[in-house]
Amino acid sequence: MVTETAVRQALEGVMDPELHKSLIELGMVRRVRIQKNRVKISLALTTLGCPLRDQIVEDVKRAVGALEGVEGVEVELTEMSKEEKQRIGIGVLQREKGALEELNQIRRVVAVMSGKGGVGKSLVSGLLALALRREGYQVGILDADITGPSIPKMFFPNGARLGFGPLGPIPPQSKTGIKVMSINLLLEQEDMAVIWRGPLVSGAIKQFWGDVFWGMLDYLVVDLPPGTSDASLTVMQSLPMSGIVLVSSPQDLAGMVVRKAANMARQMGTPILGLIENMSYFECPDTGKRYDIFGPSHAEEMAQRMGIPFLGRLPIDPEVARLCDAGRIEDYRSDAFARIAQELVKRIPEARPSIFVESSAS
Repeated sequence: MVTETAVRQALEGVMDPELHKSLIELGMVRRVRIQKNRVKISLALTTLGCPLRDQIVEDVKRAVGALEGVEGVEVELTEMSKEEKQRIGIGVLQREKGALEELNQIRRVVAVMSGKGGVGKSLVSGLLALALRREGYQVGILDADITGPSIPKMFFPNGARLGFGPLGPIPPQSKTGIKVMSINLLLEQEDMAVIWRGPLVSGAIKQFWGDVFWGMLDYLVVDLPPGTSDASLTVMQSLPMSGIVLVSSPQDLAGMVVRKAANMARQMGTPILGLIENMSYFECPDTGKRYDIFGPSHAEEMAQRMGIPFLGRLPIDPEVARLCDAGRIEDYRSDAFARIAQELVKRIPEARPSIFVESSAS
């Protein structure tokens, strides 16, 4: 005969994948009911938006289903109370608003994401912000890559520092008026290492969003670090996301990992606006012939399999690398990226451009 004691003992071996403690130890198991060898478990998660909830449910069903006599397992999900979250030491997940959040008017938040490094997320973030700015939008970039920031290097040839006004911190503006917030704006030297654990990284991102005076923006582009862990989770849970732009490169490995990022976005309920393939080809300046340096492109096929729009391909261009190193990304012209930005705007039609006239210097 199946007993509640046996079920709870089985659940002592089921761990929360993020907190690395037993569900029993964390107090997540609310009720266990047994009817005719069928077990119904009420489980309180730290948040119903937990991206790993499906894994937790499967682990529970597997552990309890392995007990002798169990003929079926049903899991009912609910959410911990504020007091319960505080008791287990994870704080209140219902985030309090930042000091300046109510004063900022940010109409659309678009994050640039991939499952791995080296595919050019920061470059795509910078070019996307620039293309949107040239379309007439008020734009900002939030550099969420706390331990590997690179956005300021692209936009400020002489460096930049965070400003301060009557309301609080003010992000510096590039020469075309793009507002930039990054941890590198706070460091004494740009090559100083930021050696932080996940909670500090998450806290910095929340402060960049809510404790910085952005003012009015049509678009805030968020440059995410590689992977699907703390920074990406914080952005998707704490910011009002309009959508994610995925970045890949032609290698099969990059494609496999970007699918992980897509699955995370879906689990978090964040819209995927489309896929961009970076480093797609190299065009010889002498002959105009194209070379697939990293192999043939499969981006359109991958986008189709994932059921998301394909936004376009970007070539390997030594000129953009040179300009980024010199802090002059805004001098770069890309018809391909202009088309991508226009396509992206169509997918977020509620945003409308503010008045902007590009200076001749840019």
